[in-house]
Amino acid sequence: MDNIICRDFQVFIVSANLHIWDFVANLAPCFNNFLTIASSTMKKQAFLFILALGASSAWAQQATVSGPDQQLKVDVSVDGGIPSYSVTYKGKTILEKSPLGFTANIGDFSKGMAYKGQKSRTLEETYRMDRTKRSEVDYKANELTVTLENGQGKAVDVTFRVSDNDIAFRYEMPRYGETGSIVIEREATGFDFPPYTTTFLTPQSDAMIGWKRTKPSYEEEYTADAPLTQRSQYGHGFTFPGLFRIGEDGWALVSETGVDSRYCASHLSDADTGGLFTIAFPMPEENNGNGTATAGLALPGATPWRTITVGDNLKPIVETTVPWDVVEPRFNSEHAYRYGKGTWSWIVWQDASINYDDQVRFIDLASDMGFKYTLVDNWWDTNIGREKMEELVKYARTKNVELFLWYSSSGYWNDIVQGPTNRMENPITRKQEMKWMREIGVKGIKVDFFGGDKQETMRLYEAILSDADDHGLMVIFHGCTLPRGWERMYPNYVGSEAVLASENLVFNQHFDDMEAFNACLHPFIRNTVGCMEFGGTFLNKRYNRTNDGGTTRKTTDVFQLATAVLFQNPIQNFAITPNNLTDAPQLALDFLKEVPTTWDETVFVDGYPGKYVVLARRNGDRWYIAGVNAQEEPLKLTLHLPMCQKGETVSYYSDAKDRTPQLEQLKIKNPDEVKVTIQPEGGVVLMK
Repeated sequence: MDNIICRDFQVFIVSANLHIWDFVANLAPCFNNFLTIASSTMKKQAFLFILALGASSAWAQQATVSGPDQQLKVDVSVDGGIPSYSVTYKGKTILEKSPLGFTANIGDFSKGMAYKGQKSRTLEETYRMDRTKRSEVDYKANELTVTLENGQGKAVDVTFRVSDNDIAFRYEMPRYGETGSIVIEREATGFDFPPYTTTFLTPQSDAMIGWKRTKPSYEEEYTADAPLTQRSQYGHGFTFPGLFRIGEDGWALVSETGVDSRYCASHLSDADTGGLFTIAFPMPEENNGNGTATAGLALPGATPWRTITVGDNLKPIVETTVPWDVVEPRFNSEHAYRYGKGTWSWIVWQDASINYDDQVRFIDLASDMGFKYTLVDNWWDTNIGREKMEELVKYARTKNVELFLWYSSSGYWNDIVQGPTNRMENPITRKQEMKWMREIGVKGIKVDFFGGDKQETMRLYEAILSDADDHGLMVIFHGCTLPRGWERMYPNYVGSEAVLASENLVFNQHFDDMEAFNACLHPFIRNTVGCMEFGGTFLNKRYNRTNDGGTTRKTTDVFQLATAVLFQNPIQNFAITPNNLTDAPQLALDFLKEVPTTWDETVFVDGYPGKYVVLARRNGDRWYIAGVNAQEEPLKLTLHLPMCQKGETVSYYSDAKDRTPQLEQLKIKNPDEVKVTIQPEGGVVLMK
């Protein structure tokens, strides 16, 4: 009996999350009552226990927060002055004890830390998004804020928000007396996975390499199901997001969101021998050495959110909305932006197509297809000229088509000569350029070749977005970093490349050979955290102007149609060409005329990264269920499709055994058992 009471007393003390001496002082009456009823043995045990706790600097320095359904749990603790957190899902370990904290110019917040307290609250918010995988989101989470203090008496809050399948956390710093700013030099923030974890990652490249010294540009190849501690190709770690399979225990997707001009973008380091990845800052060499590789904040201030999406299957990974759940709009817009499909001559016809007559052909193509936009790529300033561009805009409008214009990000951080250059990096020239575009009726810009993640570069992204909105211009980024919550943060942002995109299919046959494999990765990794301006959906068999030379497409026509659904971006600049009006299957053309580019709902149906994927997306009351297969054999699947009704008929696009596309009407006998076959490097689409 004595042992039971004493044990319960110990548990009660530890759960208080107070310093032991504060506990004794504040709860003295309760403690005295305990001593009155306790035996001498119990009194001795309690006294010794209190002394032991008082001698330990780590006593009671722990807290826990779970998601609303109590399945996802985060434990935060301080042991020997080192703050850390761990993650479990349904009782299984997702992250082992992983470090928290950072070092700054005003002190070390990664060791010698003391636990000072905690507070919690419940969050509920409904918000609307018109450019991501879900138009209306009900976000519910539990928030825990733990206050830590370093040896100099400087406090920092670590805030965790935990929903049913998502964790977001960040550091929040107050003003320290007269100190109104901070430079964060290094983060200790880590992600320590169990040793049986495998990875789906793409490396951070060297700086100032690649085309005209424009990297890193998030355009490296993925390695699937790699060992946890496999080193990155360049030795600089891996770009966000990173997908991890924790054996048979579950999946985790790690990324960050809320990055703007007030911080640098980060990535994952290589793992150490124990499987610990840490936050890595940009390399000093990025952007030709321009800007610091550290992050500077005004105080009070906060870091971006680091996010972890967790599930025992891939459904929470694909359907997550956490990149947008925890951010806020940076500014409101007076403009109403319209999204849709566009044509893009450069992707197949390349530089030679940037002339007035060819752009007319692609405007006419957009008009014939019912598309809203045509993208005019690099060299238009010299090959078409400003006066003729005004004429081209007017012509496009007679065809109910609007124009996007390409620009280099420019400046002194690469060797790009494609024009227009030196117009976007300077606020004076940038505003002049945007004023001209507004006056002639241009609707958007595509800005290319950034090559870095420094805070200085984040300022440029934000400045372009802000100035563009002043002039009613939408913005696409290419040769760029991952978007980090930008769809909600910036009203005129409509997509980023940040992936080994369609241009590589034209440049090198290797990427055509790998197209299906990569397409089966993006919905689980890159595209699940942000809009992806892939610029694909080819109907040419060969990638040249006359459809009879260059690289060869390995995937089927229905595969291409499926990617129009699988790859999410509110502005889809498809790779079709004028000749496709006569040499492509009519069913493919009709499909592209109908398929939307914005979605109200996204549902994961089936798949495995790098092998196959089936997603369902809804626009209004119409569903598109799309799948592709990267494997060498036909894939027979039995799909659970709750959005379908027994007895209803759906349009079913598939590949015949000879790989030709076919369209038939499929009657749904049982929505829980819809059987489809996807050919190798082929696709299916069900439309209802």
